[in-house]
Amino acid sequence: MHGLTRVRGFTQDDAHIYCRPDQLKAEFLKVVDLVNFVYGKLGFSEFVTQISLRDPANKEKYLGDDYHWELAERAIVEATRERGMNTVTKEGEAAFYGPKLDFMVRDAIGRKWQIGTIQVDYMMPENFNLTYMGSDNEKHRPVMIHRALFGSMERFIALLIESTGGNFPVWLAPEPVVILPISDRFTEYARTVLHQLLDLDIMARLDDRDEKVGRKIREAELMKIPFMLVVGEHETQTGMVAVRRHGGAELGPIPLTDFVQLLTDEMRLDLSAIHG
Repeated sequence: MHGLTRVRGFTQDDAHIYCRPDQLKAEFLKVVDLVNFVYGKLGFSEFVTQISLRDPANKEKYLGDDYHWELAERAIVEATRERGMNTVTKEGEAAFYGPKLDFMVRDAIGRKWQIGTIQVDYMMPENFNLTYMGSDNEKHRPVMIHRALFGSMERFIALLIESTGGNFPVWLAPEPVVILPISDRFTEYARTVLHQLLDLDIMARLDDRDEKVGRKIREAELMKIPFMLVVGEHETQTGMVAVRRHGGAELGPIPLTDFVQLLTDEMRLDLSAIHG
């Protein structure tokens, strides 16, 4: 996947959050929680969190004064400590306008890549003369948080494919469900199952090729399709589906409605998991 990590042009998910100085820590923590939540859902459990500070021996390379740099750096350090995060600190890795919290992931051969980043920026609101009206009816300068969960989308996709080996979570899999009739006699029922799933906006595919079901299962396993629904005589007569998970786990014949519930429970993103 190295070609996707070194592209000539890349797409970045970039957001800018403007807040009052007294809101900085709380807003920064919300972004940290969002990053941890998203990475957890995508299966990134092994990543390094790096606090990137300015080089104290070369302050002329950076915009702004010591006071605002110290405020920004302290906000990042306190936020990571409050969440109990294991971090490493690197001097000289900050952006020219402010310190940042970088999320580093290793690829299949151990190389370290930065993906997400959260940056605290007092300088750009100053340069662009940005103000907000405070409760005292006076103008004040906001603080800006730069937020990129994925960084380069191309690089992130490459690292995601490598880290999962193509075995994506069910909600991300290109083909979450494939229906496998045992023989041509059960294709009509398999097609009924297919349409019922599609009507529920569940992406599914019918493999009605004239092949033995064992071969179809092996090919679905190689394609790392999360769920295989095998249908034969028993399933056709009872209105059920025999559920097989990627990896060989057999769930046995169950009503289609039970399978739909199982699938949607797995696909549902539990947003209540985000702190705050």
